[in-house]
Amino acid sequence: MISSPSNKNVQELRSLHTLKGREAAGAFLIEGPHIFDAALDAHVSPRLVLYDPGTLERTALGRRTLGRIEEARAHGVEALEATGAAIERASDTRTPQGVVASVALADIAADKVRARRRGRSRPLLVVLDAITDPGNMGTILRSALAADTDEVLIAPGCVDPLSPKVVRAGAGAHFYLPVRTGLGWDDISTWLHGAPAVRQILLAEAEGTRPYDNFDLTRRTALVICNEAHGASPEAAKLSKIRVSIPMWNKVESLNAAMAASVILFEAARQRRVREAEQAEQAEQAEQADAESGADDVE
Repeated sequence: MISSPSNKNVQELRSLHTLKGREAAGAFLIEGPHIFDAALDAHVSPRLVLYDPGTLERTALGRRTLGRIEEARAHGVEALEATGAAIERASDTRTPQGVVASVALADIAADKVRARRRGRSRPLLVVLDAITDPGNMGTILRSALAADTDEVLIAPGCVDPLSPKVVRAGAGAHFYLPVRTGLGWDDISTWLHGAPAVRQILLAEAEGTRPYDNFDLTRRTALVICNEAHGASPEAAKLSKIRVSIPMWNKVESLNAAMAASVILFEAARQRRVREAEQAEQAEQAEQADAESGADDVE
């Protein structure tokens, strides 16, 4: 059992707290049973796992995680027992949940995640403009996945989406939602106007003049979530002049970026459900009409 906070495996995980460390190792840090399970559910095998059996045995979720750690070990994952002190040193939190691990950056590359997520058409793209708060970033990613967003593009000036605080707030979203990083504004513009090209680019900011629910969000749409304090950056402003906002009562001026993004994302999801229900009903009516027509022909 690893007990020393200076153990090389502990130090390897601790190095992932920083961007420089993540880039050097080609990996990022995940913590806690929930995110560990999310990785395995996405068929992503951690490179290294440190776990404290005593902590995990205290809860039903922890005991389930112990079983999954054994399964991962049987498939070649390096999983090592460690004391609470060693886990605390490797962790980015003050109250570790009994398991920390490293995951290869390549395993959550946008194209690789996209390949795992084939299926239905997803018309909404999200661009994050100068989102610097890790909690906001992680919450936006979690909401974007829950609302079935196509992809998230990270613009310059944002917090690193793989910092430990963002990963915790994302609650496993990184394994299922394509997140494109390392993009300049020219890259983002090219991506938005590629195939299939977006039909509308909406900038969400507190000073927007048009309500967000006045748009057809079932069309191919890029939603730019701007910094709540400073609004759209000059580069984001060049993408579109359409500023959208969330009408509010009682003299509330604005919501934080994560809350505002979630409101708009779930309006887009609502519109899609309505559109899909209408299409299903139309298809059913057409099928019924064909059946009745065939019966008439037989007669």
